[in-house]
Amino acid sequence: MDTIFALASAPGRAGVSVIRISGPASLAALGAFGVARPEPRKGVLRRLLEDDGAVLDQALVLYFEGPHSFTGEDVVELHLHGSPAIVSAVMRLLGGVPELRMADAGEFTRRALENGKMDLAQVEGLADLIDSETDAQRRQAQRVFSGKLGALVQDWRRDLIRAAALLEAVIDFVDEDVPVDVRPEVNALLVSLAEGLESQARGALVAERVRHGFEVAILGAPNAGKSTLLNYLAGRDAAITSSVAGTTRDVIEVRMDLNGLPVTLLDTAGLRETDDEVEAIGISRARERARQADLRIYLLEPGEVPVFDLLKDDLALSGKADVTGDTSGISGVSGQGVPELIGTLTETFRKRTALVGTATRHRHQAAIQRALVDLSHARDMLKDPMYSEDLIAEELRSAIRALDSLVGIVDVEALLDEIFSSFCIGK
Repeated sequence: MDTIFALASAPGRAGVSVIRISGPASLAALGAFGVARPEPRKGVLRRLLEDDGAVLDQALVLYFEGPHSFTGEDVVELHLHGSPAIVSAVMRLLGGVPELRMADAGEFTRRALENGKMDLAQVEGLADLIDSETDAQRRQAQRVFSGKLGALVQDWRRDLIRAAALLEAVIDFVDEDVPVDVRPEVNALLVSLAEGLESQARGALVAERVRHGFEVAILGAPNAGKSTLLNYLAGRDAAITSSVAGTTRDVIEVRMDLNGLPVTLLDTAGLRETDDEVEAIGISRARERARQADLRIYLLEPGEVPVFDLLKDDLALSGKADVTGDTSGISGVSGQGVPELIGTLTETFRKRTALVGTATRHRHQAAIQRALVDLSHARDMLKDPMYSEDLIAEELRSAIRALDSLVGIVDVEALLDEIFSSFCIGK
């Protein structure tokens, strides 16, 4: 396999820049700088020399001997002073080493996956961890990156292997050592397994919202104070405010960190009947985005009834409290009621995130749903004597393949290992 190198830290001027080298020629690459082989996992301070012997930089050199490294290969890291000139010179010298080449995007992590250092879910967790903007996103990504989903899948696979092994034993190893009727035990395993999968499937919906952010739509009639409230919450003039009704025509989005939770606020066109074709399109979009949002805030004028069907957690508040004098209302001018609104939104979304699962992506949810469908078929077949064990076992193998798509592979050898360890077959 090629030896690859790349800048592992952010480009540009910094206190420290890190260049990572991975592959069989990692140690040989140090020879380009006149650096002798360091001891594994012991950082040493070394001078990096140019071709003419001049000192290029003084760097911390780290060597991780494979498989005890991020990629599972020999890895060398150069921690340099974060000068773009120094980084450029080091990269140029590394590019001149015949055995080395620049890494492709994501290639270090891909090698970690291929070498068994990470599973696919952990790779996705790492990507989410790097992209995390809020504390909730960081915590969620860390759970996946630490292998919690992989551990869950291992438990699910173990139960599926056990159930499939029982059925395979009836098919292939019929003798006095094998239970005559394994269906009750298989059914019990599948019931327990389905409960765990369903719990994660429900939590995956919330986890997806944490990854991308909850959406809160601000609704109301024209000039109800929607854009002013959005600007107050955003801390900037994100939307145009005017006394002219119908100023907002399109949905305006502002992303913010709400006490550690990612939230996107949506300022929408005022809801009313209109003959203006462009405004009518804006109102139609407003209604559609509001229906898709996770929560809606409806700003009411005195005596008004909402002209939108609000759901359980939605809020109907008296707007422009600075003008109406309503002490229970909200104002984007004075800030009245805004702390209480933020507290309510935070509490609502924190309750929802309490249900968050370890499966965080749509791909995870789809794989779990496929496995649940297969388990449902298998449980129905277990109740009907007309279905043979080999047909039921095929449904379980299909469920196993669905879970394989999350993190790994179960093969025939795993089934045989379970069979022989459980039933003393062949004595």
